[in-house]
Amino acid sequence: MFRALSSAATGMQAQEKRVGSIANNIANVNTAGYRKSRVEFQDMLYDKLSPAGAVTGEGTQKPTGFEIGQGVKAVGTLRDFSLGEFRPTGRVLDLAIEGSGFFQIQRPDGEILYTRDGSFKLDAQKRVVNSDGFPIEPAVTLPDGFDQFMVSKDGRVSVVNKGQTEPTEVGQIQIVSFSNPSGLEAMGGNLFQKSPASGEPTIGPPGSQGVGFLLSGFTETSNVQMVEEMVEMISAKRAYESNSRVVKAADDMLRTATQIK
Repeated sequence: MFRALSSAATGMQAQEKRVGSIANNIANVNTAGYRKSRVEFQDMLYDKLSPAGAVTGEGTQKPTGFEIGQGVKAVGTLRDFSLGEFRPTGRVLDLAIEGSGFFQIQRPDGEILYTRDGSFKLDAQKRVVNSDGFPIEPAVTLPDGFDQFMVSKDGRVSVVNKGQTEPTEVGQIQIVSFSNPSGLEAMGGNLFQKSPASGEPTIGPPGSQGVGFLLSGFTETSNVQMVEEMVEMISAKRAYESNSRVVKAADDMLRTATQIK
C-alpha cells in the first residue's frame, strides 16, 4: 500500500508540473515569437522482487520477472520551434524570420542572447533595438537626414537620403542557427541563452546556411494553439484525478487492514 501511495503521489506531482507548463503556454498565446513547451516524463526505478530468468525449484527458468515501478518523474521541457503565424503590421522594423534562425541581441554587459521576436524600434541614437532597448548584433545605426529606410529579405538595411533616389546600404542583419535549438535556455523577455546542449551558434545573412529569409512589415505570433492546449489541460486534469483515486483506494485498503480483528 505504501508503494501505491508514493507512486500515485509522484504522478500527481508530475501532472502538476505539466499543468504549469500548459498554463505558461496559454498565458503567452499573444507573445510575439513565443515558442510553446511541453513536459517530458520518465518512469522511476523498479523494485525487482524476482528477476527474469531466475531458476525455479524444478530447475527451470522463469520467463518473466516480477518488478513494480515507483512512479514517474518530470525530466525536462521540450520547446517546440515550429513557426507561428505571420501578422502584417506595415512597420518596416517589424521583422519575421520565414524559416529557422534567431536574431542576436546584445545586453548591456556584452552578453549575446537570441530571440525570434523581431519587433524592433529605434532608440535616441537611431540604433535598431528590441523592446527593452538592447541593440541588435551586429549593431545597425541609421544616419541622420534620410527620407525612408527599408530592410531586404536577405537582411540588408538601406536608406534613401534627402534629395536622392537611390538607396544606400547602412547595415546588415545577421541570423543565427543552432544544431539543437531545444537546448537553448529561456531567459525571459523573449530571449534565449546558448547552453552546452544547444551547441555553438552559426552566424550568417538571412537565407544562407539553412536559415530563413526576413519579412519586413510582419511580426511572428506565438505557435501556441489554444485548442491543443485546452485538450492537454483536460488530459492532465484527468490524469491527476486518476492518481488521486489511487491514493484514496490505497488509503481505503490500509484502513480495512488496520480494522481487522
